[in-house]
Amino acid sequence: MAGHDKVALITGAGSGVGRATAIAFLKDGYRVVLTGRRKDALDETIKLSGVDAAKGFAVTCDVTDPKSVAALFAACKEKFGRLDVLFNNAGVSKGGSLEDISVEDWQATLATNLSGPFYCTQEAFRLMKAQEPRGGRIINNGSVSATAPRPGSSPYTATKHAISGLTKSTALDGRKYDIACGQIDIGNALTEMAAKMTKGVPQADGTMKIEPVMDVENVARSVLHMASLPLEANVLFMNVMATKMPFVGRG
Repeated sequence: MAGHDKVALITGAGSGVGRATAIAFLKDGYRVVLTGRRKDALDETIKLSGVDAAKGFAVTCDVTDPKSVAALFAACKEKFGRLDVLFNNAGVSKGGSLEDISVEDWQATLATNLSGPFYCTQEAFRLMKAQEPRGGRIINNGSVSATAPRPGSSPYTATKHAISGLTKSTALDGRKYDIACGQIDIGNALTEMAAKMTKGVPQADGTMKIEPVMDVENVARSVLHMASLPLEANVLFMNVMATKMPFVGRG
């Protein structure tokens, strides 16, 4: 559907899932606001897409800061006039044995993985409900940790379970504004963050095992599919995962 001229905003677009998804959206014809902490990484994402650089707009933002988020969405409105899709993707993974996790790591994980998506969702609502035509779509990165934890992942898992609640509330509260909201739960997509899977990670039974992974392009295509639906239809939850990863059943 490369003939459209829709606008998407993607957080954490400088690497991993965010970079792959931003490239997919740019190639599909979207005008994309790419955000993250490092301008050089965002500019590199636009360059890697191979499309007209004017289609991409790199804006640095700290999603844990409401004022920074407000400035991001104001820049989006000023540059492109509207917003059709928000992908709340930025996240951090801090863990360890539950009793040893520092207060600082706990609070940092909540600030990035939960408060950040909430601030972005608020700003998206304010923009989407006032624009013409009204409405839009919000997609949250939930992770398979929104369903089942890994050992030593209590801060990350807690925030991803909370994201599922935010997704449902957003889908409900967005109805009156023609705003749809869905969640993509990703398992073992091969990014820098997930590279450790190929070397061995702790299992629930106490062992260390190498886990199967999948190409991150599968995630990008899945998010693009969710975004491509008309606003009368919504994928509330999608799980895209490496087929043979230990998740369903007992491993």
